[in-house]
Amino acid sequence: MPSPATLIVNARLVNEGREFDSDLRIADGRIAEIAPGLSARHGETVVDAAGRRLLPGMIDDQVHFREPGMEYKADMAIESGAAVAGGLTSFMDMPNTSPPTLDSTALEDKYARAAGRVWGNHGFYLGTSTDNLEAIQRLDPRSAPGVKVFMGASTGNMLVDDPEVLDAVFRDVPTPIITHCEDTPMIEAATAVYKAKYGDDIPAECHPDIRSREACIKSTRLAIELARRHGTRLHVLHISTADELALFERGPLIRADGSRKQITAETCIHFLRFDRSDYAELGHLIKCNPAIKDPADREALIRALADDVIDVLATDHAPHLLEEKQNVYTRAPSGLPLVQYALNAALELVHEGHLTTAQVVQKFAHAPAQLFDVSQRGFLREGYAADLVLIDDVPLTVRREDVLSKCGWSPFEGKTFHSRIGATWVNGTLAWDGERLVGSPNGQRLAFDR
Repeated sequence: MPSPATLIVNARLVNEGREFDSDLRIADGRIAEIAPGLSARHGETVVDAAGRRLLPGMIDDQVHFREPGMEYKADMAIESGAAVAGGLTSFMDMPNTSPPTLDSTALEDKYARAAGRVWGNHGFYLGTSTDNLEAIQRLDPRSAPGVKVFMGASTGNMLVDDPEVLDAVFRDVPTPIITHCEDTPMIEAATAVYKAKYGDDIPAECHPDIRSREACIKSTRLAIELARRHGTRLHVLHISTADELALFERGPLIRADGSRKQITAETCIHFLRFDRSDYAELGHLIKCNPAIKDPADREALIRALADDVIDVLATDHAPHLLEEKQNVYTRAPSGLPLVQYALNAALELVHEGHLTTAQVVQKFAHAPAQLFDVSQRGFLREGYAADLVLIDDVPLTVRREDVLSKCGWSPFEGKTFHSRIGATWVNGTLAWDGERLVGSPNGQRLAFDR
């Protein structure tokens, strides 16, 4: 069905480093016109933004929507609805499902599952294992945003720490590689020390000492060394330490000469809003891998976003049921549900003076589109898909009863944000009206210009 024609007037557009007053017309699912003083046409729905900020929809390059295999705690339909409610109009989903996404058949199965059910636009990563190099070599680079390498502890045979296998993957991969970088032997050794002291009931605040900064640094150094050796495009996910920042180039993702950084870095919203002091109150609710670390790390990561050392902001949305999180340390799973309130939390950095809205848009919309060659999304440009977010600068207090994720809780419960999501359009159709999801799922398969 064609999307309705809509004219958004009196908006404050935020795009490509600028904030400016303009109107924006949506037609046939695309941004048809951006200009001040546009007049409504017959049959067009008119939305008066009344000076509110209008952003391109956010593109989350790292989510775990748990389907297939773990639908009891999350699925594509429900989690994508939570994302759209949070202004995240496109997502890239991880391969550590059950079964894992290790070949083109499993990859296409995910796209088939998403068709007609998913609220946001979607791409799925291919995973790596100890024995799927041939599938990686045969991968159509237009079918996936990238190939995920778990260079740290993960599920089953998706942990790839064999030097020859890693070297071959970095040599032959036809897409960007994205990596989870933690050194497994170091983590296992630290776990043994803490289990000897506490048994299974290790205090949650020990998590950043078990999954240590040293484990992150060692693994990140290895990934960068491999990428440089083979000229591979490498994107290191969820940087959590100040120490790793020195390993990355400072400067814009797209340089003045039009070239693109070969090696890029991402951090996640929870590393910017929580630190070690929060384990006392939240415990395993903020247990994640890599671990949330010290206040100095949080402060350094925020500065690194502003200074263009970190290129991308994401969520690493990874929901688990509350009863799972209430287990003792060794049985409490790692991961947080974040998509619904990630943009609100990012905009707090604007209210606090750490970032501008344009910088949030760059890290959370433009950069993922540029990094993964996403076709005609991530920007407010005429002809691009009309994925849009309208921001209301009205306080929002997070309540458990408002959480849309299947797991039913948020680490932000009780927090009051200065801004809320006033409306979200996906492919030109209103999907979130500020209070509820409206219409039906309208997400499309992401296209990659490669």
